[in-house]
Amino acid sequence: MLLISVHQRYFVCKSFADMRKGFDSLCGLVRNEMKENPMSGDMFIFFNRQKTHVKILCWECDGFAVYYKRLERGVYELPPPSADGAITISAQTLSLILYQCDL
Repeated sequence: MLLISVHQRYFVCKSFADMRKGFDSLCGLVRNEMKENPMSGDMFIFFNRQKTHVKILCWECDGFAVYYKRLERGVYELPPPSADGAITISAQTLSLILYQCDL
């Protein structure tokens, strides 16, 4: 189960990700594109080009966990892009995105 807490930071990758990527490839995106540490305990959010799939990578004290969701209809509404490698969002915004509410 995915726990969304106000005590964590949430980063959305500004480039679209191939949903075939696993733990190591997603960590590479976090390091190289988002310029963050994947073992920080923060959550890193990736969407596919069609905005119908989302993967969330997080470090949980003993290993990585990936949350993966595919929409059967509709698309995710993403936050506006930023100039750097990642977009920082709040826990509330992540909840709104995951449950397809208007931002």
